[in-house]
Amino acid sequence: MSRARPTHLLAVASPLDHLSHCVHPELLAVEALFDRELASDLPCVSDLLRHVGRFRGKMLRPVLLLLSGKACGKLLDAHGVLATVVEMVHMATLVHDDVLDEAELRRKGATINHLRGNEAAVLLGDYLISHSFHLCSSLDSQFASRVIGRTTNQVCEGELLQIHNRNNLDLDEPTYLQIVTQKTAVLCAACCMLGASFAGADEATVQRMHLYGLSLGRAFQIQDDILDLVGRESTVGKTLGLDVQKGELTLPIIHFLGTAPREHRKLLRSLLRGREIDKIERIRDLILPSDSVAYATNQARQLIDRARSCLEALSDSEAKTALDRLADFVVTRRM
Repeated sequence: MSRARPTHLLAVASPLDHLSHCVHPELLAVEALFDRELASDLPCVSDLLRHVGRFRGKMLRPVLLLLSGKACGKLLDAHGVLATVVEMVHMATLVHDDVLDEAELRRKGATINHLRGNEAAVLLGDYLISHSFHLCSSLDSQFASRVIGRTTNQVCEGELLQIHNRNNLDLDEPTYLQIVTQKTAVLCAACCMLGASFAGADEATVQRMHLYGLSLGRAFQIQDDILDLVGRESTVGKTLGLDVQKGELTLPIIHFLGTAPREHRKLLRSLLRGREIDKIERIRDLILPSDSVAYATNQARQLIDRARSCLEALSDSEAKTALDRLADFVVTRRM
């Protein structure tokens, strides 16, 4: 079986390419290791793995891990292994999320569940998770395996908390932020912490990098939720409006329900409970003239300011600059 890098990865530049230049060789090695590890002699499995390889887009989590390591010290072979592991975990969550959301589009291509059904998608997600732990166990230290295991549990808890609160029109902002933290931010935090730790950083630096990743991850998910409400599917590259369809309240909606005029709040509640064909468009048209999207964006920016403050104690380097600019990318991206 060929180990060549997939042609789509050669043809399409990641939006983070200009930010991750200083770890470009290591990222190429991560993609090569990913392809080598996720190979099967069974054609039916191999076909699914090739298709899920298309989900590698921004490579945010490997970039975070590698930049954190380089900003805090020297990159080791272990960093490449760990960067591959976190991307496998992330990709597994994407495959499972698409099942939960009944999504049909991911990275401007068909989702696994749309192509092969929910059973194949769930099993492929399990395959990715189990292989990530298999690869992580190749490291001498058990520290990384414990971090990845704990983080994966937290991600699952976050998803379960979100499902528990579906159609809860009284969802408050603290609970929403807990969901955001566990379903997205904890994995970003783990990436930064592992990158710093394996580079030999002291405990205070490791904890600052953990907070950097946690703050950035929260902001990333808030921006994702904003795009799900007001973005364009052709630009974002995945099925939009899923939060509304699944009854999952996000920050702009929570803010609107708490601050808008009474008649507008009543209308939004009616729309959220309804089944109208143009439900998403009507909700978007109701919220856009308000300041609720701006409020959510401002919350994300405050988190990014916190993340940037965590970098101040690091020595100046190309990797530190990239982490600082990466923070800005999180809240300005459109995909």
